[in-house]
Amino acid sequence: MACRPTKSIGSWGGTRGAVSKRTKISSSTICATPRGHLKSPSPSLQERIRAIRLIAFDFDGVFTDNKVYVFADGAEAVCCYRGDGIGLEKLKRLGIATMIISTEVNPIVGVRSKKLGIPCVQGCADKRAELERAAQERGLSLQQVAFVGNDLNDRTCLQNVGFPVVVQDAHPDVVELGLYRTEAHGGQGAVREVCDLFERVFSASSS
Repeated sequence: MACRPTKSIGSWGGTRGAVSKRTKISSSTICATPRGHLKSPSPSLQERIRAIRLIAFDFDGVFTDNKVYVFADGAEAVCCYRGDGIGLEKLKRLGIATMIISTEVNPIVGVRSKKLGIPCVQGCADKRAELERAAQERGLSLQQVAFVGNDLNDRTCLQNVGFPVVVQDAHPDVVELGLYRTEAHGGQGAVREVCDLFERVFSASSS
């Protein structure tokens, strides 16, 4: 199935909606201490972060806690973190583009991305190809791209971008691909944590 951008969605369309509610990690890799108190990244990693102009996020397990609530009528709902929206606004002010790349096609993904005001591409069997296309459209190399993922279908993206990020509860087989592992779990502030990290590094470089 070819990847396809999510169409503008004005309603849930019968879906009950979102419930609000290539390197190994080493001692030199960015680590996170208790929420809101990130350790200072090494100079080399700060340089990588400052080079980023596009951050692509997986949806399930990154914006959500990787659980799905299924109702008797077949409708689905997921749990997202409300603070992500403020974080994404920070990235916008920094001039960093954002997008969601999702393997599945689900109205919930489209509605949430519309609410957050970021583009979304669903139905991607080859996420890396979509990421390369998105980078090329913006005149960027993959070294200027960050990707935030959590599972095996994110592997090729994590292996090929300039700043690969995994969430705290990522699948064990992809954890070592991240240069940064969030303190927060997916759907529980991981996206916001990444946004805050970028704000901190970019602010330090401009001060």
